[in-house]
Amino acid sequence: MAKLLRSLLMAVLLLCAAGPALAAGLPTFELRFKDDGTFEPARLEVPAGRFKIKLINESKQPVEFESLPLRKEKVLGPGVSSFVVITISRPGEYPFFDDFHQDVKGTLVVLPKP
Repeated sequence: MAKLLRSLLMAVLLLCAAGPALAAGLPTFELRFKDDGTFEPARLEVPAGRFKIKLINESKQPVEFESLPLRKEKVLGPGVSSFVVITISRPGEYPFFDDFHQDVKGTLVVLPKP
C-alpha cells in the first residue's frame, strides 16, 4: 500500500512540474490590468484551440481575472504577472471581469480556426 501511495504521489508531482513546460509552446496573448480598473485590451481576440493568456497586473492593487463561462479565475497581487491556459473549440464571445472591480467587463472573442 505504501509503495502504491508513493507511486501516485510521484505521478502527481510530475504532472504538476510538467504544467508550466507544456504551456511554454502555446500561442500567448497578453491582458493587462490598469490602475483605473480597466483591461487592456478590453476585447481580446484569440483563435479557437488551446492558448495561454499572460495576465499582467500593472495596478497598485490586487486584481482577479475571472470568467464564469470559461470556469477560470486567477488572483494577482500588485505588479504581479501570471497566466491561465484555456482550451476552447467553440467560437463565440466569453465575458470576463476583475472580481475586485466587477463593474468593468471585458470580452474574450474566440475566432474560428483558419
